[in-house]
Amino acid sequence: MTPAQPRSRGHSRPTLRDVARALQVSVATVSNAYNRPDQLSGELRDRILTAAREMGYPGPNPLARSLRRGKTGVIALVYDAPLNYAFADPAASLFLGTLAATIQTQGLNLLLLACPDSTEPVRAASVDGFIVYCSAEQSELLGTVLARALPTVLVEQRPRPGTSQVGIDDLQGAQEAARHLAELGHTHIGILPLEITKDYCPDPVTPQREASTNSLTTARRFQGYRQGAPQAHFHILETAQNTPQEGEERARELLTRYPQITALLCMSDVLAHGALNAARSLGRRVPQDLSIIGFDDLPSSEPLNLTSVWQPTADKGRQAGEALLAQLAGDSPSTVTLPTRLVVRGTTGKTGGRS
Repeated sequence: MTPAQPRSRGHSRPTLRDVARALQVSVATVSNAYNRPDQLSGELRDRILTAAREMGYPGPNPLARSLRRGKTGVIALVYDAPLNYAFADPAASLFLGTLAATIQTQGLNLLLLACPDSTEPVRAASVDGFIVYCSAEQSELLGTVLARALPTVLVEQRPRPGTSQVGIDDLQGAQEAARHLAELGHTHIGILPLEITKDYCPDPVTPQREASTNSLTTARRFQGYRQGAPQAHFHILETAQNTPQEGEERARELLTRYPQITALLCMSDVLAHGALNAARSLGRRVPQDLSIIGFDDLPSSEPLNLTSVWQPTADKGRQAGEALLAQLAGDSPSTVTLPTRLVVRGTTGKTGGRS
């Protein structure tokens, strides 16, 4: 048998057919060395792979191979925030970790598609399915995902035909938080919400702006707060980002603008962590002068003694992964709503006599 000869740099990249010709075997035999190794003896497969390396043949094109098979082995997690959000936001990181662990049990990989400004990553992605994380309702991004007609799981969004949905009981959790404050005697309550719309507005939130939110999570938490404390006066400043710095800055502004506020409802623990700093800087004692409640009950909140609405963030990631795996296996789409509960700690107390 003629030894394989390396190609010079002046030649085009060698192909599978070139390797077969050099070794005087069929193209199918070389293909089996990569795709069906059980069809060849160990000695023959080693000889083919060695010759291919010497010739500079890198192996079958992964994209072409996936197109032939109709599968890529890749799942896309889609979200409408910058790429670092998945790692900077603690709740998103918890979700991401259990999601990845779940799909890896079936040999699948996870592709992060950050789409704050463009839907092109979704249009171009070579994937087997999508998991959409907290995208705005009726957004172009969500429409682009649905147009791909691949197995899809929507997280914290309204169900769509042909998709699975995984969410939490935001309404119940928000009701419990506000009711707790009402029972403690608080009548002037501030709210630091998550995103209302993509167009951030620094002014106090009007009823019209509150009603315009295109985030299902934000809308349900607003609704729950108002149902839990129907007699309260709410004062709201929206936040541009879900960060402790933003929470501190907006809480300070809210408390300065409305000194009658005796309690704060924060739509994330991250914002609540910032609000604790704002209270400290303003000389407002927690909980004697100001009660604060977060949402998520992150691991970092217990050491701060923060009262918070617990949600099963890690389980949410697992459920999203399992829902997509079920669709890939041919099962019908499903809907899962996970429970929430208020965890009372040391940042809430009676109003202290403020009017």
